[in-house]
Amino acid sequence: MNTKLIIGLDPGSASGAWGMVDQHGKYIDCGAILSDEGRIEVESLFAILRFYADQYDEVYIAVEDVHTMPNQGIASSGKFMRAAGAIEAVATIVGNKMILVRPQLWKKHHNLIGTEKAASLELARSIWPEAPLKLKKHHNQADALLIALWLAHQKPSQFG
Repeated sequence: MNTKLIIGLDPGSASGAWGMVDQHGKYIDCGAILSDEGRIEVESLFAILRFYADQYDEVYIAVEDVHTMPNQGIASSGKFMRAAGAIEAVATIVGNKMILVRPQLWKKHHNLIGTEKAASLELARSIWPEAPLKLKKHHNQADALLIALWLAHQKPSQFG
């Protein structure tokens, strides 16, 4: 049987996260993307993703397409975009296919447009009660899982 690992990545220079489901949306794992003073621990992210990827026939990764925010300082913007670039690079190396997804697209799919961060956490908890999403700070992991689920729901032709 051809098994697919679907990974969602929610970039952040200090609060990024990863989430994994199979092609049916079944929970596999999630966690924080480790960083040190705004720099992604690339080796750690690569090792985690590669460990899981090696157990599947195909790996598809959706990375949230992020941009700097208005009124965000130059230093903060630089760290954030450097982190996003590092995450995209790791995703490109690990996956059979990596795509960028606008937040509006995956949030619309899950009826989360215009909601607070807590809404994605509540939704992810209801879909995957076994996932370690107990704390408010786990909203990034919830987002990463929902990004992965969005990708799992896409037509196979979109995978390329």
